[in-house]
Amino acid sequence: MKASPQSYIDKELNFGAHNYSSLPVVLTSAVGSTLRDVQGAEYIDMMSAYSAASLGHAHPKILQTLVSQASSLAVTSRAFFNDKLPLLLEKLCFITSLDKAIVMNSGAEAVETALKFARKWGEMKKKIKKNKCEIIVCRNNFHGRTIGIISFSSQSQYKKNFGPFLPGFKEVEFGSIESLEKAITKNTCAFLVEPIQGEAGIITPSAQYLAKVRQLCTKHNVLLICDEIQTGLSRTGKLFCYEHSLIQPDLLILGKALGGGVYPVSAVVGRAEVMDLIKPGDHGSTFGGNALASAIALSSIELLSDPELIKRVEHLGKWSMQYLQRVLSPHLISGQVREVRGRGLFIAVELNFKAGDVVKEMINGGVLTKDTHENTIRLAPALTITQQELKRAYNCLASSIAKCSV
Repeated sequence: MKASPQSYIDKELNFGAHNYSSLPVVLTSAVGSTLRDVQGAEYIDMMSAYSAASLGHAHPKILQTLVSQASSLAVTSRAFFNDKLPLLLEKLCFITSLDKAIVMNSGAEAVETALKFARKWGEMKKKIKKNKCEIIVCRNNFHGRTIGIISFSSQSQYKKNFGPFLPGFKEVEFGSIESLEKAITKNTCAFLVEPIQGEAGIITPSAQYLAKVRQLCTKHNVLLICDEIQTGLSRTGKLFCYEHSLIQPDLLILGKALGGGVYPVSAVVGRAEVMDLIKPGDHGSTFGGNALASAIALSSIELLSDPELIKRVEHLGKWSMQYLQRVLSPHLISGQVREVRGRGLFIAVELNFKAGDVVKEMINGGVLTKDTHENTIRLAPALTITQQELKRAYNCLASSIAKCSV
């Protein structure tokens, strides 16, 4: 007799730290954009593990790479060279047109890496006085949950009971050039920004915002750091979201999709002037840049940088916005839906009531996603999802909103 879903949930709650409020679904297998639970029910995945599974689940090429490389060489630490990391570093520099890269594991680890690099550049190149470097961030940012990162979070829950926090950060309004310009001082070494704020509710700034940010950072000799952990690798219909603005950052942070949905891989790619300041002993990671991670990331990049895939995401993104506007039209007119926004397959539907009930109702319709910031439903499926699967998911969303808003 199979264990019940609730028995798994109870065991996790009994033996695990309660750091997540998960939906009551116990998954056991997945392929493509289809998830299956322990009772055999199937669901359309509209989350893709916060973009980590951008290629869908169990992609055959990723699995082939995983098995082949794990059978050959996996982790040896950076005490030695391996024959896969150099190829990944070269590929990262090629696709970004930047000079050098460092490979880590989680997205938060890559963010911390970029912050360290920026501070060292500030002291050594910009000649900011010791321990006086300032990094500007945006209100409602989300870059991770380490002590360093929550030090500049504007979400009170992320900070409560975790102090004291690191100094050296300033907060400005996302999308406001005026707010950024006022915050810059002689001690400003970097501006860290998500091209689209994901966790905040897929907040998309004006088309001119990043271009003006680039001009301002160049004018004041401030590093522009783009966190594309969620938006990077074709999620928005360009290989990198900043490409919509025809700019290039000084440091680029990548993660999630880089690991093909099977292994944690992250990276910071940047200009040599910044990257070359790091010396042996300054920074490192036992698992960062291991052969298995590097091989998987190489395969992921090859698949995600395919021009046909990128073109397809752009098309599906435009189609999705049009279809959602149509299928949600009654709710937009009534005000139950405040806004549909996004770019590519990175879309948010903001409601005028709590989205949690809608998300739970969608489970009954065979669609899995998650709410954020109480009123917003995120729609970020695998980039390989079919248009028919998207249509079913969007129809389920519409009917779920209708049921929950009565």
